[in-house]
Amino acid sequence: MKKLDVTLDRRRNDSYQIHIGEAILDWTATVLGRSGIARRCVVITDSAIDALHGERVHKALEKSGLRIDRIVLPSGEEAKTIDSVLIVAEKLIALGADRQSLLIALGGGVIGDLTGFTASLYMRGIPFVQMPTTLLAQVDSSIGGKTGVDAAGGKNMLGTFHQPWGVFIDTGFLKTLPDAIFRSGFAEAIKYGAIENPALLDDIAKAAAENSLRDSSFLERIIVESCRIKKTIVELDEREGGLRRILNFGHTVGHAIEAASGYKLSHGESVALGMNAATRISQKLYGLPAQDAEKITTAIRAVGLPGTIPVSLATDDILARLSMDKKAQHNVHKKEGKTVHFVMIRGLGKPFIQGGLPEKVIAETLEELKG
Repeated sequence: MKKLDVTLDRRRNDSYQIHIGEAILDWTATVLGRSGIARRCVVITDSAIDALHGERVHKALEKSGLRIDRIVLPSGEEAKTIDSVLIVAEKLIALGADRQSLLIALGGGVIGDLTGFTASLYMRGIPFVQMPTTLLAQVDSSIGGKTGVDAAGGKNMLGTFHQPWGVFIDTGFLKTLPDAIFRSGFAEAIKYGAIENPALLDDIAKAAAENSLRDSSFLERIIVESCRIKKTIVELDEREGGLRRILNFGHTVGHAIEAASGYKLSHGESVALGMNAATRISQKLYGLPAQDAEKITTAIRAVGLPGTIPVSLATDDILARLSMDKKAQHNVHKKEGKTVHFVMIRGLGKPFIQGGLPEKVIAETLEELKG
């Protein structure tokens, strides 16, 4: 088992550890049982994960002497709303959960974000832990303390920064992932290859060619490296004031595509398309070498993520949703209008924040990516 320390502001005691290994559920339960962090635990999960793992996780935690309850939500992005937060809060009240209670996020990014958001609000803040079950959550969303739910205007428009008490990544959960959801998780790992460690791109493409993407040792290596990169950036910029924004490579356009599809495209698929767009624009405007661009697009293709935008998605709709991105900032030099910030790259491992791109170039690139 590997362990990474996330060292944050010691005055707030927000630092925590990330534990990564296969079949560590019983060990995790023992750690939580002996920690004294809470008198009772409430597992928040969705119906699909509950059917696969809910009872096993419940029994493991209960065996460690913890008082356990489970709250099960519907599966999918549609559950990531403020209504779901209110439902969970009402159930917590009915269960008698108090400030000595601990929430456990058992699931993917949706459950992790929603549970963290609820924990940050319930009784003005209670602890929670991340127990991610998808590759996407294990390499990215379970780390860093960003929580939130979607609103009609866009993805993650309501949210807080609320760091978990700990992150327990059991790679054994990945064995039950459907292939499409499993492959979707590689989008975030590819992002880390593009912005920080190009060797990840080679490793992923090689594993795909050898049909070994599900190999345990490969997955642990990819997860550990992705977590290492993210935790290092979060330590330097916990609340996304500057450096942390490079983690949004592919996400600005990706979120707009995801919303325009009515969330029919998964987060990973949408980020892959966003990275394709960001890569093309970086070539056109900022001199990204062709061989670097090819490494990114090769890794995306290799894991089976889409390289083209569905023709059914209107370019004007995607552009309109870009202006609603939560990272957009009002231009103080103009009476109206916003500047949407994009993450571009001059080369692999050389990301930078660009405050605004010509809409014509974005539209042209989106049209080029239509398949």
